Amino acid sequence: MNDGSTNDERRAESGLRRLRAIVGMASALVVAACGVPNNPNPPGSEATNTYFTSYQESSPKYLDPTSSYSANETPITYEVYEPPLRYHYLKRPFALEGRAAEAVPMPRYLDKDGRELPADAPGETVAESVYDVRIRKGILFAPHPAFAKNADGTPVYADLKASDVADKFAIGDFPKTGTRELVADDFVYAIKRMATPRVKSSSFSIMNEYIVGMKDYAKRVREADAALRRGIPATQRDLPFLDFRAIPFEGATAVDDHTLRIRVVGKYPQFKYWLAMTFFAPIPWEAEAFYAQPGMIEHNLSLNYWPAGTGPFMATEYIENRRHTLVRNPNFRGEPYPCEGEPGDKAAGLLDDCGKTMPFLDKIVFNVEKESLPMKSKWRAGYLDEPDMDHLTWGLQFDNEARDSDVTAREFADKGFRFPRGVDASNWYMGFNWWDPVVGKGKTPADQERNRKLREALQIAVDWEEYSDLFESQGKSGLAATGPLPPPVFGFRAGEQGINRVAYDWKVENGHGRAVRKPLSVALKLMEEAGYPGGRDARTGQPLVMNYDYQRVPTPELRAEIDWVIKQFGKLGVQLELRATDYNRFQDKMNAGSAQIFWWGWVGDYPDAENFLFLLYGPNSKALTKGQGENAANYQNDDYDRLYEKMRYMDDGPEKQATIDRMIEIVRHDSPWLWGYIPYSVGSYQPWTHDAKPTQMVRDILEYRRIDPAMRADLVARWNPAHYWPLWAIALLFLLGLWPAWRAFKARERTNALGAQVPSYASPATAG
Repeated sequence: MNDGSTNDERRAESGLRRLRAIVGMASALVVAACGVPNNPNPPGSEATNTYFTSYQESSPKYLDPTSSYSANETPITYEVYEPPLRYHYLKRPFALEGRAAEAVPMPRYLDKDGRELPADAPGETVAESVYDVRIRKGILFAPHPAFAKNADGTPVYADLKASDVADKFAIGDFPKTGTRELVADDFVYAIKRMATPRVKSSSFSIMNEYIVGMKDYAKRVREADAALRRGIPATQRDLPFLDFRAIPFEGATAVDDHTLRIRVVGKYPQFKYWLAMTFFAPIPWEAEAFYAQPGMIEHNLSLNYWPAGTGPFMATEYIENRRHTLVRNPNFRGEPYPCEGEPGDKAAGLLDDCGKTMPFLDKIVFNVEKESLPMKSKWRAGYLDEPDMDHLTWGLQFDNEARDSDVTAREFADKGFRFPRGVDASNWYMGFNWWDPVVGKGKTPADQERNRKLREALQIAVDWEEYSDLFESQGKSGLAATGPLPPPVFGFRAGEQGINRVAYDWKVENGHGRAVRKPLSVALKLMEEAGYPGGRDARTGQPLVMNYDYQRVPTPELRAEIDWVIKQFGKLGVQLELRATDYNRFQDKMNAGSAQIFWWGWVGDYPDAENFLFLLYGPNSKALTKGQGENAANYQNDDYDRLYEKMRYMDDGPEKQATIDRMIEIVRHDSPWLWGYIPYSVGSYQPWTHDAKPTQMVRDILEYRRIDPAMRADLVARWNPAHYWPLWAIALLFLLGLWPAWRAFKARERTNALGAQVPSYASPATAG
C-alpha cells in the first residue's frame, strides 16, 4: 500500500535509520571493548589480600552450628566457629590437636559405683567416661552487637521492638559492637542447645545416646519451650528467649571458667572426634537472646545467617544465592602455621610458612555460581583463586582437559596451575547382599564355599584401576581399594603388607614392588570351581543372571559407567541385569534387603577405623534394623563381630592394629564387597596460592591459605589483556557508513525546504 511519501523522503528516512543503527552499533562495541571489563570482581580487588572462591548453585542452608551438617556449609562455619579440637592441617593419617582447647583431653573411666578405673580398662567394665576439656585463656569473640554495652554496662541492643529493626537486614546495620572472653559455659550452652526444639539439631539423635542425661534433659527443654509458647499463635515467628542456662544438665558442666566437663555413657574412644565438629563449638547466650527479639527472624537476623564465633574470620555479608563475605576477626589471637607434616610436604612448599602467624588472608569472598562452565572459565582467567571448596573433583576435570588437548596443556603449564592429589576418609564399593542365595553367605557349607568362590572371581574380574582411568573426567577416580579402610585412617596398611591377596599378587621389578591384579584365567578357574563354567550353571545349563541395583535413574553420562560394570561381569560370562531407580526407591530396597548387587559409598564422619568397619558389623545390618544400620550388605560373621566389639573400645596402637588386621583378613576372605575405590581429593590452585593441601576431612583450611596479591594482579592483567583494535574497526565502520547516511539526511532537508517555498495561487474565479 502506498503511504503517500515521496521517493526522496523514503531514501532520507532509510539513511537516518542506517545512521542510528551505526551509532548504536558503535556505542555497543565501544562499551564491549573498553567500558565493561570481563573481571567479575570489583576493580582493583585482584591486588588486595582477598581470597575469591565460589558456591555451586545456591547459598549454604545452615550457618547455625547446631543445625549445620552439610559439607558446603563448612567453609564458613569452621572459619567463624572454633570447636574444642581440630585435625592437624598437614599430618596424615589425620591427627587431632587442640583448637579452642589446650589439648586433646584424655578421659577418666568410672565403673557403675563411680570408682575410677585404669586407662586400659576393658570397655565392658566402664560405666562412664569423663572428659575434662581445658579451654585456652584469652580467646575473644568477634565483634558483635549482642556484646555492645552502654557506659553503665547495660546492653545497647536489649528490649528492642520490631520497629527498631524495621530498617535492619544485615548484622552490620547495628553500628555498635562489643566482645568478651570465651568461657567454659559457652560450650555448656552449645551442648545444651543440641536438645532445642527451636531449630533443626543435626547432632541430637547421636549425642542423645552418648551424653549422660541428654534424653531427660531434652524432655525438660521441651516443657520449658511449651510454657514459653503458651498463648502464642502457632504461626508467630517471634518467640520469647529460651534460656538454656536456666535448665540444669548433668551431662555438661563448667568446672571453672576454663574447664568444660562432659560425661559420656560407657567407653567410647571415638567421642574425641566429635569434639572437632561445630556441634561442639561455643555459642554465647547473648547472641541467642539478641536474635530472639521481635522483628529479627522476619529480617533473617539469626545465627543461621549471622554467626557469632571466636574463629579467625567473621561474616559481614550475606546476599542469598549471590555472595557471602568473611573478613579477618580483629579480636583473633593469631596462631602459628604448622612446622611438620607428612613426607613430601616440605618439597611441595607446604612448610615454607612454618611458625608464621595465621590467618594470612584479610577477606574471603564466596560468589554463587549457577553453572559449572562460567565458574571454570573464571578460574582459568584468574578471577577465582579456587573453583569450589566443597567439591575436590574440579582438579580431575581440569587435568583431564589438559591431557585431551595440547593447547590446553600448554596454557595450564604456562600459567602455573597446580592440581595436587590426595585421598580422604571415604570410599565407593559394590556390595553383595548376604541374604541372597546366589551371591550371599549360603545355607550349607557347600553353598557357602560355592558362593565365596563366585565372589572371589568377581573380585578379580572387576578392574577398578581401569574404572579410575576411564571415568576420571567425571571426577570418579582414585586408588583401587584393598579393603574397607581408606589410607588416611589408622589401621590401613600400604605396600605388600596391605594388599588384597584374593585379587592381587605382589610383583617386584628392578627392586620395586607393586600390586598386580591376578590374571583373568584365575577368575575363570574359580568360576568353574563354583559351578559356573563359562558363566553357566553346571547343574542346569542356564546362564548365570544377576541383578544390579543402581541408586539413580540412568542418564547418558551414567550409562557409560553402568555399561562398563556390565562388561566387567561379562568377562566371566555373567549376565548383569540393571535395576536402576531413584535414590528414595533404592533406599527402600536396601532397607528391605531385596537387592542382590548394589553400588554405594561412604564418607567418614571421623577418621577412625570404627567408622568404616561398622559398615560390615552384623548387628548393624540395614535390613535387620529397618534402615537404622549402615551394614548395607547385611554381612554377618561371628568372628568379625567379636573382634569389632573388642576393637571399638581400643585406642590407636599395636593391639588395635593387630585386631584390625585380623578383621580385614576375614572380610577379604569372605568378599562381601567388591572393594571399589578410594576417591581422590584433587585441588585446583593458582600459582599465587600457597599452603594449599586438598582434603575434605580438615575443614578449617582457609586459616592456612596464603596468596600473593601482587603476583595475582600482574598475571590476571597479562592473562586478560585489553584489546583496542575494535575501536579502530568501529571508527572505520562509522566513517564508511556516515557519508551515505549524511547525503540522505541532506536530501530530506532539501525536500522539506522546497515544499515550504511552493507559492499558493488563487483561483481565477475569485481573483480581484
